[in-house]
Amino acid sequence: MRSLFVILVLGCGHVFAITRPNIVFILADDLGYGDVLCYNADAKIPTPNIDKLASEGMRFTDAHSPATVCTPSRYSLMTGQMAFRVPNGGTVFQGTGGPSLIAPGKLTLPGLLKKQGYATAAVGKWHIGLTFRDQAGEAIHSGERAAVQRIDYSRRIEGGPLDHGFDQFFGTACCPTTEWLYAFIDGDHIPVPPTGPIDKSKLPKHPYANDCRAGFIAPDFPMEEVDLMFLKKSREFIAQHARTSPKQPFFLYHATQAVHLPSFAAPEFQGKSKAGPHGDFIAEFDHIVGELMRELETHGLADNTLVILSSDNGPEVASIVHMRADHAHDGAKPWRGIKRDAWEGGHRVPFIVRWPGKVKATTTSDQTLCLTDILATVAAITGTELPHDAAEDSFNLLPALEGTATAPIRPYLLTQAFGGHRTLSIRRGQWKYIAHRGSGGNNYDKGELKPFALPDTDPEAPAQLYDLASDPGETANLYSKKPEIVKELQALLEQTKSTGRSRP
Repeated sequence: MRSLFVILVLGCGHVFAITRPNIVFILADDLGYGDVLCYNADAKIPTPNIDKLASEGMRFTDAHSPATVCTPSRYSLMTGQMAFRVPNGGTVFQGTGGPSLIAPGKLTLPGLLKKQGYATAAVGKWHIGLTFRDQAGEAIHSGERAAVQRIDYSRRIEGGPLDHGFDQFFGTACCPTTEWLYAFIDGDHIPVPPTGPIDKSKLPKHPYANDCRAGFIAPDFPMEEVDLMFLKKSREFIAQHARTSPKQPFFLYHATQAVHLPSFAAPEFQGKSKAGPHGDFIAEFDHIVGELMRELETHGLADNTLVILSSDNGPEVASIVHMRADHAHDGAKPWRGIKRDAWEGGHRVPFIVRWPGKVKATTTSDQTLCLTDILATVAAITGTELPHDAAEDSFNLLPALEGTATAPIRPYLLTQAFGGHRTLSIRRGQWKYIAHRGSGGNNYDKGELKPFALPDTDPEAPAQLYDLASDPGETANLYSKKPEIVKELQALLEQTKSTGRSRP
């Protein structure tokens, strides 16, 4: 129901009127902080639709993905819990990998909204783990190529979006054009299974095309137009919902392939950006954002829809190396590090919120936030009290959105790099403690990343401490110079690990 109702936000001590909005969450894949023009004036790819979204709402400058790779970030977004807290929480699934990281009965973002009367739909990349079965009914949880050949496509796929709060799902198990399984899942089945191995000779060849595995492909799977298929499905959902259930609020989670490598932009975008194949892919993502907004506007929904845009982690190695060299474009600018790294470039991401009437247009916020915070924020918006055993690392951002926050909302920020629980970081205010040596992900000692290595200013230190206020580039490790701060942050990190939560 869209009628105005009054909710009491527990812990805030005040009552206010609020209308339940529709919610659209657009999650890009590997879109860097510096890939978007409104975040990086030196970006070489125009992003007019994303920039327009920012001009009509709030742009956050200190937003973070929970992890520096796909699977754990997506788990944390859906549950409000850092992935390192659960078994295999550092895993990045491939092919038929699983089972789902989300435990049965765990409160999720769509699950909360469904209980509040929302229609819920997911379109695009899932990548939180699934359970396929073979003809004997045995579970397949392998990330190997051969495991795809064991799938019994007549059996229901378990642990997917429909089992975790979504009413509808159309998308892929893992990375759409990188995997051993190139096929669309509709609901909890693959209606058109693969018929044979992919013929990679027919695909584009360029420096951004080398992440495509030699998997098995379905005849209806268009490698260069996967994101346009996802766009079509999301537009159809919005249009159908507007026709059939105009008084029911909805939640649409649109998770793109763009701009994860391989950079296979659709034919109509090839050459459009003048910044190579990856620039074209960023331009296609920007187009998708614009088309989703236009669909909302067409059906008169834009003014009562909360739209959030973000990314699951920083930009990929090949896109950074080649875009810097070939097009003077830096998708991680101004930060050190990239996807997989514990440094800021691995997890500081674009985060834009448009919500007419609630979020003031053309505003920015320096509140520190994490994608885990979406769940607590949506709970506050819908007047839902979170149980203690849910959303363990989620904080309510509503005061920041309304412009009423007068202090930091988060007491501290946790992030995990490629090594999961072995590569954790904690930040409190200006101080960032990385509880390990090195990047926590990529190897800067050799290969194409070696030119980007920075001198180690404290080579004997077992960990890293940076003052982001004076050194946002994380160039000077202060571990040995600030032992009292190291001790405090180490203790805080151990506390949050032992208690299993950061939310009070």
